[in-house]
Amino acid sequence: MSIRRNQKLVVPVVYVAAMFMAIMDTTIVNVALPTLGRTFRTPPDSVDLVSIAFLVSLAVFIPISGWLGDRVGGRRALLGAIGVFTVASALCGLSTGMGELVGCRVLQGVGGGLMTPVGMSMLFRVFPPAERVRLASILLVPTALAPASGPVLGGLFTTDLSWRWVFFVNVPIGAAAFVFGALFLTDHAQPRPGRLDVPGFVLSGLGLGSAMFGVSEGPIDGWSSAPVLAALAAGAVLLAAMIAVELRTSDPLIDLSLFRDRLFSATTGVFVLGSVSFLGALYLAALFFQDALGMSALRSGLTVFPQALGVMAGSQIVTRALYPRFGPRRIMVGGLLVVAGMMILMARVTTGTDLWLVRLIMLGFGVGMSCVFVPAQAASFATIAPARTGRASSVFNAGKQLGGALGVALLSTVLAAVGPTHEVAGHRTADLAAFHDGFLAAAAVAVLGAVVALTVHDADAAATMVPRRRRDRGTAERPRKPAVG
Repeated sequence: MSIRRNQKLVVPVVYVAAMFMAIMDTTIVNVALPTLGRTFRTPPDSVDLVSIAFLVSLAVFIPISGWLGDRVGGRRALLGAIGVFTVASALCGLSTGMGELVGCRVLQGVGGGLMTPVGMSMLFRVFPPAERVRLASILLVPTALAPASGPVLGGLFTTDLSWRWVFFVNVPIGAAAFVFGALFLTDHAQPRPGRLDVPGFVLSGLGLGSAMFGVSEGPIDGWSSAPVLAALAAGAVLLAAMIAVELRTSDPLIDLSLFRDRLFSATTGVFVLGSVSFLGALYLAALFFQDALGMSALRSGLTVFPQALGVMAGSQIVTRALYPRFGPRRIMVGGLLVVAGMMILMARVTTGTDLWLVRLIMLGFGVGMSCVFVPAQAASFATIAPARTGRASSVFNAGKQLGGALGVALLSTVLAAVGPTHEVAGHRTADLAAFHDGFLAAAAVAVLGAVVALTVHDADAAATMVPRRRRDRGTAERPRKPAVG
C-alpha cells in the first residue's frame, strides 16, 4: 500500500507535527521574555505582549477553522495554516523591533488557530469511532512532550545560542510537515459547507479574543485594572451577543446545538477543566522549582519532564487495557482524583524534599492526566455526525485553549494573592505557602472535573470501546459487548 493511500498514517504524522509546534510555542517563548525585554529595551509589563498577542490571535481564528476546512478542504486548510505558522515563526526570529515581533506573533497565531481544529477534524474523519482510543493515545505525545520540552529548549537556546532560535526551531518542523503533507495528504471537503456566518465570526472572534486578553493580562496588571476589566466585560457582552445571534442563524459558524449532545458537552467540559489543572500546574511547577527551590531552568525542565513520560506510559495502559473494559467515565474520574492527589503531595514539597520523590510525583501526575485526556478525546466525537466534525472540532479546541489560559491565570492569581515572596532578616525569599496554595487550587479544579466526569454515560461511547484484539481481527468475530457503567 502506498503512503498516499494510507491516510491513517499520513494525517497523524502531519497533525502531530503541527500540534507539537503550536503547543510548544506557548511555553518555549516564556523563557526568552526577559532576554527579549533587554534586547528591545522593553519594560517587563510590555514584553508580555509577545505571548498575549499569540494567545489572542489563536482565540480569534479558532472559530472559523471548521468552516474554512469544510469550504476549501481539509488538506488545503491544514497545509495553508502550517505554511503561515512556519513563515511567521521565521519572521519572528528575524524581527528587529518589539512592534515587528508582536505583529509576527499575531500572524503566527492565525496559523496556530487554524492548524489544530482542522487537523483534528481530518483525523476524526479518517479514524472510525472504534479506533479513536488508539488515536487519542497518539495525540497525547505532543500534548505531553511539547509543554515539557518548551522550557528546556527555551533555556538552552536563550543561554547558549540566541533568543531567535526560540522561533527558528519551528521552521524545520513546519517545513517537513508541509512537504510531507503536500506529497501525501488527500483532500476532503463538505459538499455543502454553507456561506460564511460573518456576524458569528466577528462576535465569536472578538469575544474570545477579548476574553483571552483579559484572562492573560489579569494576573500581570491585576484583575481590578481598567484594561483587564474592560476586556473581560467586552468579552462577556460579545459572547452573549454571539450566543443570541447563533441560536437564530440557520447555518451558524458556532454550532451551539452541539451542546445538546450530552456526551460531547460532558467530555468537552472534562477536557477544559483537565486543561486548567494540567497546564496551570505545569506553569506553576516551573516557577516553583526555579524561584522557590532554586533550580536552574534546565534542571527545572528535567524535573518537570517525568510528567511527559507518565502521560505516554499511562496512555498505553488506558488504550490497551482500561478503556475497552471500563469505558471513559470511571477512568476519567479515577484519573482526575489521582491528579488531585499528586497536587496535594506537591503542596507538601519543601526545600528538604528528596528530588527523586518530586519527580515521582510528576510521573504520577502525568499518568493521572493520561487517564483524563485519552478517554475524553476518544469519546468526545463518538455521537457527532461526520458532517458536523469540523465545527465540533472548533468548539472543542476553543474550550481547550481557553482552559489552558484560565489555568495559568488562576494559579498566577493565587500566587499573587498570597505573595510569592516574603521578607526574612531584610532579605526577600520565596514563600512556599503561596506555591502550595496554587497546587491546592489545581487539585480543587481536578476534583471539579471529576464531578463533571460523573455525568458521562459510557453507553453513549460504546462505539469507541471495542477491544483492540477484536479490532485487529476485523469482523470475523462478533465483538464482546464492552462493560458500561
